[in-house]
Amino acid sequence: LADDHGEPAEDLVPATLLWVHIYSVAFHIQPYRGRNDQTVHDNIKYIIDRYGDHGAFYRFTSSTGKSLPLFYIYDSYLTPAESWSEFLTPTGSHSVRGSAYDSIFIALIVEERHKHDILAGGFDGMYTYFASNGFSFGSSHQNWKAIKAFCDGNNLLFIPSVGPGYIDTSIRPWNNHNTRNRVNGRYYETALQAALSVRPEMVTITSFNEWHEGTQIERAMPKRTVTRVYLDYQPHGPEHYLELTRRWAEQFNKEKQQWLM
Repeated sequence: LADDHGEPAEDLVPATLLWVHIYSVAFHIQPYRGRNDQTVHDNIKYIIDRYGDHGAFYRFTSSTGKSLPLFYIYDSYLTPAESWSEFLTPTGSHSVRGSAYDSIFIALIVEERHKHDILAGGFDGMYTYFASNGFSFGSSHQNWKAIKAFCDGNNLLFIPSVGPGYIDTSIRPWNNHNTRNRVNGRYYETALQAALSVRPEMVTITSFNEWHEGTQIERAMPKRTVTRVYLDYQPHGPEHYLELTRRWAEQFNKEKQQWLM
């Protein structure tokens, strides 16, 4: 399926799974016309039946030692908690729990009240997605400690999302107030430090290559066209943000070992 901004990605999935053989691929379920608990259930069945046996299909090993697929449900708040619970709680009318399609389902926390809806809906955790610190309750670094405490108290995963900066005025000219300057990498490192300080199980990065929102961390070299000047990482080299990511990933793994001791 595709939303109004793109083409169906079906043909890209097998190629992506083959291409990233040294990594794993998890699915991020975006909103689409008519999305609800039943259609997402159908999506999950389709994805697992079609790709679940592939070596690059991501599975998360929980604290109980169970290895399950993991799905991010973007804008999950658009569907009421009562509807999600029919799919995600053991007593739901079309529950996935305990079946061949049982998975780890991660909802999006935007507003503070969403954490209660996420719990009631039967999700396994929450992520914050947005790269702009202060844009939402969930994406504000200062709130991560409280969100993590709520998750710990309710046996949920908390997955903070970090970004290198944010600027989307080329597609949303009115949104200048949410621009966040990269400060040559310091904004990214501040976000990573904030994420690690709450001792999360995992961290997500927004994003690898969303150039239109200015959150990319992939290799970048100076380039300009008649209508646009592309972001680059000068005075640093093209791989500056990949290098920072590698360094902080190593730090994260090291700290996790100490937390577990």
